[in-house]
Amino acid sequence: MSDILNKIVQTKHEEVALRRSKIPMEAMRADAESRVLTRDFEAALRRKISNGQAAVIAEIKKASPSKGLLREEFIPADIAQSYAYGDGKISAACLSVLTDETYFQGGTDYLKQARASCDLPVLRKDFMIDIYQIYESRAMGADCVLLIAACLDDAQMAEFEAAARSLGMAVLVEVHDAAEMQRALKLKTPLLGVNNRNLRTFEVSLDTTLDLSKELPADRLLITESGIATKEDVQRMRDSGVQAFLVGEAFMRAAEPGEALAQLFSD
Repeated sequence: MSDILNKIVQTKHEEVALRRSKIPMEAMRADAESRVLTRDFEAALRRKISNGQAAVIAEIKKASPSKGLLREEFIPADIAQSYAYGDGKISAACLSVLTDETYFQGGTDYLKQARASCDLPVLRKDFMIDIYQIYESRAMGADCVLLIAACLDDAQMAEFEAAARSLGMAVLVEVHDAAEMQRALKLKTPLLGVNNRNLRTFEVSLDTTLDLSKELPADRLLITESGIATKEDVQRMRDSGVQAFLVGEAFMRAAEPGEALAQLFSD
């Protein structure tokens, strides 16, 4: 685990402990279990692919530790609607909303606002290190949670996945290399995200996705993350059989993120 990831995880432990002290686990679980109307995240991705389009998880992201503030006028509901519409022909399949406050200037309310403004399924993008966050995710309205293999051991991933699935949520497992992918393949979820950013050097290479895709079983859906910036990047992935993408920073500086998405993924 890189130094920055270690730092984020430590902060996350402190934040979750504080939230647990305010809303106990039993109350959070009861709240989560009362919310039964999830949107089918996996089906939304596969529907785009079956229609011959790229399946895009479009990210709503205000800032990042490396790039700083990405978008001055940040209105999650407007961004979500823009993604959902696109250019009327090409649009997002799902949303990803950053909820980490300390490092990404995200928030729970951002996810709620985005989800309420459109019909797209929503991924809670955060650093899951405690099962409390799984129940918290459903309570705030998330339809899918992200599990980062680099932050979790096998037992934690299995426990978190089981809890998420019991609540009707999808699970996207993010990996950075072949060893992490083999760990992820022990889980039941068909959604596997490959982050093209090297955790040690922070360099981005699309070869990471292409290399790992060769070892992926046919029943899994690979989602490429990080480094998709040009139409050539998209075409390279699609020519190699990769049809699902998680993209955020490339759209956040655009006046209309949905139009930027449509332009990037048009033929």
